[in-house]
Amino acid sequence: MLKRLNDFLSGIPMTAAGGVFLILSLCASIAGIDMVFDPAWIAVIICGLPLLYLAVWRLFCNKGISRISSALLISIAMIAAIAIDDLFAAGEVAFIMAIGSILEQKTTERARSGIEQLMQLVPVCARRICGGSDEMVPVSDISVGDIIRILPGERIPVDGRIVAGVTSVDQSVMTGESLPADRCAGDEVFSGTMNLHGSIDVSACRVGKDSSLERLIKLVEDAESRKAPIQRIADRCASWLVPAALLLALASYLLTADIVRSVTVLVVFCPCALVLATPTAIMAAIGQAARNGVIIKSGEALEKMGSIDIAAFDKTGTLTYGRPVVSDVLILDPCWSRQHFISIVASAEKRSEHPLAKAFSEYASASGMEAAEASSFFMEAGKGIKADVHGHSVICGNRKLMEECGISLDKAEADIMRLGNEGKALLIAACDGAAIGLIGFSDSIRGEAAGTIGKLSAIGLKCVVLTGDNERAASYMAAKLGDVDVYADLLPSQKVSMIDGMRAQGHKAAMVGDGVNDAPALKAADIGIAMGTAGSDIAVEAADIALVGDDISKLVYLKRLSDAAVRTIKLSIALSLCINAVAITLSLMGLLTPTIGALVHNAGSVLVVMIAALLYDRKF
Repeated sequence: MLKRLNDFLSGIPMTAAGGVFLILSLCASIAGIDMVFDPAWIAVIICGLPLLYLAVWRLFCNKGISRISSALLISIAMIAAIAIDDLFAAGEVAFIMAIGSILEQKTTERARSGIEQLMQLVPVCARRICGGSDEMVPVSDISVGDIIRILPGERIPVDGRIVAGVTSVDQSVMTGESLPADRCAGDEVFSGTMNLHGSIDVSACRVGKDSSLERLIKLVEDAESRKAPIQRIADRCASWLVPAALLLALASYLLTADIVRSVTVLVVFCPCALVLATPTAIMAAIGQAARNGVIIKSGEALEKMGSIDIAAFDKTGTLTYGRPVVSDVLILDPCWSRQHFISIVASAEKRSEHPLAKAFSEYASASGMEAAEASSFFMEAGKGIKADVHGHSVICGNRKLMEECGISLDKAEADIMRLGNEGKALLIAACDGAAIGLIGFSDSIRGEAAGTIGKLSAIGLKCVVLTGDNERAASYMAAKLGDVDVYADLLPSQKVSMIDGMRAQGHKAAMVGDGVNDAPALKAADIGIAMGTAGSDIAVEAADIALVGDDISKLVYLKRLSDAAVRTIKLSIALSLCINAVAITLSLMGLLTPTIGALVHNAGSVLVVMIAALLYDRKF
């Protein structure tokens, strides 16, 4: 009941109402109007009770020095002002504290639904093979050694090894790779990944909490628990502010026997401008960032961004667009023109659902080639397709399919090896029993990626790439980016280990990613930055910052904005401390009353807010 009342009073509507009554009290005082009931009482009740509740709660529930907070000091000053019947001063310090609390709350709220979305990737039921027939059972009933059948379009429920069948598996949830991985008997598959084409039987190796997806969820939860909430600077100072204020007020009373002077010292000692310094600057910076397509979820994230010295990037979908495009078309038979080759391959692949086939169809269409209808079409999962086009027998697929069909690749070996070394996916095309061409596919690098890497390096950040892609694909891409270190073949847990290693060496690391597999590393890093448009919902929720337009060049802007925000906060803190020092001196000299002291606080608070507001319109 008390907690609900406190939450109601500390909300924006009631705090605003308290401010209105405080203004009425000030206006009546200035006009010399004698009121039976001072409206400042309402401000004291609305803004003061939550403050008093917070101070008492921390006093009895916190441990050690954290029992003493800025809320305690302001509560003491408020009670002292009430004791000498200066209600405006009491209401003013409580109101300013309430405003600071609301601003801080608004800058630190964030959604926590990412883990729930991750859990939705875990299938509820599985098709278990028993006695030659299959039965649908809850995934929780699956044991190690059970044989599970997964049909096309179904998610794999456990970690296991294929015992029968061939297929292509979308493993992006685990590795981030943009291209499906061909899998056959003996290959390992992971829970949560998608079976795309063929039916496969899998022997369960890791189930339940031991499966890859469950461990991925656990990694996100563990990394989340390591995040500490932002701590206000005023509270960090409270351990010396409270005793110093009390001692100074007591000394003032013992020396002058003037209780008003002592209360004035307590009022002006309250860190109202100090409380506002951080949240107002952060809100202004967050507002400008949002206007420029960057969503910053907390003040802590903004502050930490200024201290990072390593920028770690996922590759697929972050530095690249995350979709295969045709990079090479090599004609092996001089009798075939480029146009004729593209046309016949596009016709053969027209009915295929494989991502490489779709990418080539888009390429052919963009090249002005029309795809004809094949008179027959047959797809072999994990290998390729066979089709009859205009009376020609066309085969498109991988080396394994070509070898099974007795097609020689001797004259293509050098080009096949080169494309493989460049980390490109390969489609071999054959017509009427002879290889006629090679098609290479790569993940296209974002236009701004190389420039961003260069600018970040120029301002002192070390750039690294952490990717689940193979070593050759990652190295080929890194060569185009410039000054960047690459770590390939990484699973989500290994990305977290890399981030933890960097932090253990004293570095401050930012992780930039877009996929579900990046969520643990985004949480483990000092700052997690997600691609807001292309990125998965889970990655966006796991991150501290989201780039709405997927423009990684905003990272340079973000770094400069963070540095400016931190400088503004420090300037505001310094000014608020100077104002407090002057006000305390004047109070000790008897030149200020509690009401005038409260107004001085208002002036300091307004100055801090104005300085913070300048951040909103600055150009970075």
